[in-house]
Amino acid sequence: MATSRLQSEDQFLCSICLDVFTDPVTTSCGHNFCRTCIIRYWNSIDLCQCPICTQKFQTRPELRVNTFIVEMAAHNPDQCPAKPGEVSCEICTETKLKALKSCLVCLTSYCETHLEPHQRVAALMRHKLINPVENLEDRMCKIHERLLELFCKTDQICVCVLCIKTDHKTHYTVLLEEEFGEMKGKIEAEVQQKIQERLKKVQEIKHSLELSKRNSEREISDSAQVFTALMRSIEKNQAELIEVIEMKQKAAERRAEELVKELEQEITELKRRSTELEQISHTEDHLHLVQSFPSLCSPPLTKDWSEISVHSDLCVGTVRRAVSQLEETLMSEMKRLCDAELKRIQQYAVDVTLDPDTAHCKLILSEDGKQVRHGNTRQNLPDNPKRFDSAINVLGKESYSSGRFYYEVTVTGKTEWNLGVSTESVNRKGTVTLSPDNGRWAVILRDGSTYTACSPSRVRLSLREKPQKVGVFVDYEEGQVSFYDVEDRSHIFSFTGYTFTEKLYPYFSPYHNDGGKNSAPLIISHVNHTD
Repeated sequence: MATSRLQSEDQFLCSICLDVFTDPVTTSCGHNFCRTCIIRYWNSIDLCQCPICTQKFQTRPELRVNTFIVEMAAHNPDQCPAKPGEVSCEICTETKLKALKSCLVCLTSYCETHLEPHQRVAALMRHKLINPVENLEDRMCKIHERLLELFCKTDQICVCVLCIKTDHKTHYTVLLEEEFGEMKGKIEAEVQQKIQERLKKVQEIKHSLELSKRNSEREISDSAQVFTALMRSIEKNQAELIEVIEMKQKAAERRAEELVKELEQEITELKRRSTELEQISHTEDHLHLVQSFPSLCSPPLTKDWSEISVHSDLCVGTVRRAVSQLEETLMSEMKRLCDAELKRIQQYAVDVTLDPDTAHCKLILSEDGKQVRHGNTRQNLPDNPKRFDSAINVLGKESYSSGRFYYEVTVTGKTEWNLGVSTESVNRKGTVTLSPDNGRWAVILRDGSTYTACSPSRVRLSLREKPQKVGVFVDYEEGQVSFYDVEDRSHIFSFTGYTFTEKLYPYFSPYHNDGGKNSAPLIISHVNHTD
């Protein structure tokens, strides 16, 4: 019997912590404790003695592992305390041991010791025992108090055998184990699919991070080249300016030396004549003095003293030319940077087609959906929630809710136009305000030469060239919308720091025909990738 076969539960309890032994050790007096418990006990008292028999020790005895208790625990795993996640015996009052079986009649789980009556008493031996499970009540039919052993596929619920005879006679039922096996297969397949999806996402993130790292290194290198070129230009112009000023200073010094020498000679001559004058004055030969007066007088000073100074206006002019050259260098480097930037973002080119269901009734779209112009005459088109009824607008068919995309639009011959991107929820009826606050990120042209970025506070743009082809680039995650002059290879404007939360659509407006002055179409162009 189990009681004669197994040791008493108390034999596996530490007398200090009153719990199952952890790392059991034996003292020299033969009593057993947890190693940590006995050491902690000895540390708390002045005398070293046994907690059970109070035998005193001169020195702390050597603690030896109690192999018997360890081996008993190893040979009787069912008698070990229940670990987290394991079903515990519901009869144990102190240490909850691991349950060996659960009784469907008693609705109780038992360890091997407390299960013994079910193996000995005839009435209890008729009870149905199953492997230990938690919450037995939840596994029983509330109506018939029978085990839920079947699964009704019709109603998708667990049922007992008596339920089949009453409410589920015509339903398709299978054993719960069979349904579990089928469901387990589906769950495992779904889990594996999700694992693969996440592994793929991890690889995408790593790849994206690597691309980001390479782009950052490239941008650092490009910016270093720009600033190096600017520094060289500044240093060169500064050196040239210093050289010019120093040359002018040396020339002024040479001329000053010449003038000083001439003046010193004149001073000597004047002193000589002054002496002659003094001699004549002593003889009182007034007639001779009057007659010789012209020869005694020196000519007036006529030298231009300004030529010996370095004029500030000459320095300013040199600095002005240096700054102008610096500006040219800066523009050249900026253009080179923009060209490299355009080459990188053109790899994100997408095929954009105009959506006729969104087009204002006065807009005329080409058959291929790549061109749009204002036709003056209102067309008889079906009204729908997607169509703009007031603003002369049309959206692209394609939407984007992640990543990056780029497209180009030819605007040659246009005096007015709007280009950019729009959210899906933008107002299609009535007046439409161009602003990110209203779901629009756009750049517009008015009166043939006035370019404006439609930010919350309008920004007037100063462009060196009139764009003939405009590139639009969007980075969804970065919240960025940028515009470029494709042919001039220059940057027009960027909206940055936004958070996109819905689909974005390419947005176009050829604007009003203006009596034929603005009749040219907007054309979605093929992107020519450059090496």
